[in-house]
Amino acid sequence: MTTAASLGAQSETGLLRRVLMKRPAEAFGTTERIAEEWRTLGYPESPLLEEAAVEHAHFVSLFERAGVSVDYLPANADTGLDSLYARDAAVTCARGVILANMGKAARRGEPTATAAALAAIGVPVYGSITGEGRLEGGDVVWLDERTVAVGQGYRTNAEGIRQLRTLLAGEIDELLVAHLPHWHGPGECLHLMSLLSPVDRDLAVIYSPLMSVAFRDALCARGIAFVEVPESEFASQGSNVLTLAPRRCVVLEGNPLTRAGLERAGCDVVAFPGSEICHKGGGGPTCLARPLVRDTP
Repeated sequence: MTTAASLGAQSETGLLRRVLMKRPAEAFGTTERIAEEWRTLGYPESPLLEEAAVEHAHFVSLFERAGVSVDYLPANADTGLDSLYARDAAVTCARGVILANMGKAARRGEPTATAAALAAIGVPVYGSITGEGRLEGGDVVWLDERTVAVGQGYRTNAEGIRQLRTLLAGEIDELLVAHLPHWHGPGECLHLMSLLSPVDRDLAVIYSPLMSVAFRDALCARGIAFVEVPESEFASQGSNVLTLAPRRCVVLEGNPLTRAGLERAGCDVVAFPGSEICHKGGGGPTCLARPLVRDTP
């Protein structure tokens, strides 16, 4: 049994110890199901199941080599292709897991499925976003153990943020709201973590052109330095970086300028291929893994 006190995941940059993921076989199901869903979900192309499995196994191997324990979500008839992106259905705090309430209608079944899987592995659910509140895990970013930033846009609304603030009372000193742009509209997946990935307490990868001035200034005021993602690498998930430990991070292949910027900042960087599990579904490495246990950096 994992107790709430042992979760300690109010961080994006502390040493990662345990994550929750979903394999393509369980998320995608069959090639027939992929064919039925990919256009409806807004994917630019149909994912290839066998190739996706190979890419995902490579991704998982990075965690295994780093000593990270991996738990897997099972197949569930109420979830679809997007459930591959295990981060989004939940938020982890010191008291346990808070279940999201998805802004994308096609993903509404994921939090309930995640709750059942967490119960099976002994991870406590502390609370849920309910009613008209909408909140997705990709919009929730811990800046430190007492400060959380939440993106408000098409996937997360003001009511969802209000409920999250209430659930985190006593665990945080500050909740920063980052207003997200319209960009390509409600059909496009644009989470806060599409624009911001902390890699240490004082360093983050960001894509400034789509970030609000007020929120970017708030990050600067906290003494956070930036690795700026060039325009040429935004669409290829350059700003979506998963941190294994302070300044040890995982990036998606095809972003050499961002990788070079991270390395100049003193980061140890490893890249993985993700044409099937990332590019086609619009999710990067942070989306594929829901951190359950991290050390406080």
